[in-house]
Amino acid sequence: MDRIKVGLLGYGLAGSVFHAPLIGLEPRMHLAAIHSSRAEQIAQDCPGAAVMGSADDLIGRDDLDLIVVATPNDSHFTYAQKALEAGKHVVVDKPLALDAGQADALIALAQKEKRHLSVFQNRRWDSGFLSLQSAMAQGRLGAVSCVELHFDRFRPQIKQGWREVPAPGAGVLYDLGAHLIDQALCLFGQPDAITADCQQQRPGARVCDYFHLVLFYGPRRVVLHVTTLAPKPGPTIMAHGDGGSFFAYGLDPQEAWLKAGRRPDDHQAGALWGGDLPLVDVALFDAEGGAIGLLPGDQRAVPGHYGAFYGGMAKAILDGADVPVDPLNARQGLSILAAAEESSKTGCRMACDG
Repeated sequence: MDRIKVGLLGYGLAGSVFHAPLIGLEPRMHLAAIHSSRAEQIAQDCPGAAVMGSADDLIGRDDLDLIVVATPNDSHFTYAQKALEAGKHVVVDKPLALDAGQADALIALAQKEKRHLSVFQNRRWDSGFLSLQSAMAQGRLGAVSCVELHFDRFRPQIKQGWREVPAPGAGVLYDLGAHLIDQALCLFGQPDAITADCQQQRPGARVCDYFHLVLFYGPRRVVLHVTTLAPKPGPTIMAHGDGGSFFAYGLDPQEAWLKAGRRPDDHQAGALWGGDLPLVDVALFDAEGGAIGLLPGDQRAVPGHYGAFYGGMAKAILDGADVPVDPLNARQGLSILAAAEESSKTGCRMACDG
């Protein structure tokens, strides 16, 4: 195999905005088939892909090597399980499943079938998060004592769609919380404990639309915060250490650019989008409060690059490299999500031992 044939399950927001365009950027992948009812849109966006009305028929195609699951959260486990049983490599849009038990079953099945299983956690490749990792790797912050990761927006009106309907995996905790928890795990690993406050704040809301999580790492604290009622959001990232402070402002533009039909010009670097760099505003200060750059004389952020995920999947399948996101990390994230729900219900600090 020198080119991976991909089948995509779902062509909603995740499938059409993220997965299909990013698969198309990877030269060692070919998007061969899509399961969706949106045949006309797919014919326009992906003229080389067959449209299939049955998910089972797509999974059963002998010519497909990789199945990407971009369906509503409560179907992730079922489709991933079927695809692995059919001998396919599998990518699942976050969250991997609805709970740690389902994740364990998928991980064990992938090992049994000797197939690659990974989870699309694209926010690992956000400009602000990459910039924070760079600053920490250079020791610019010293010993980090506190990090806050925010995804605050102003969406007072409740939209139509499965994310707003009460069901397992609905609401911003499983939607955006899965991203922020994954970022915390990338930075510091498994926390000792968590406290959580999850609310329905908008009139008529039926699922979680606000949360405030505090992760405990010994004396270090990591705050994860999402609100849908922030007309003027503050920093998306704040990090403080005994050597300096880091701030990032604004959301990575890649999602908005992908929605607008823009693509990186260079699939490897992912640096240029029609002459623009996918950057956010960052500020870095030393222990005396003086402004410094990520590198000497450079205040720019690290460019974001969501396409790195599928580049990593191609290397895993064709070259034997590790998958870009270890499903064990996603399993850890699901155990933390469950602990957050329990903490919010009981008002108690919950241990994160799963």
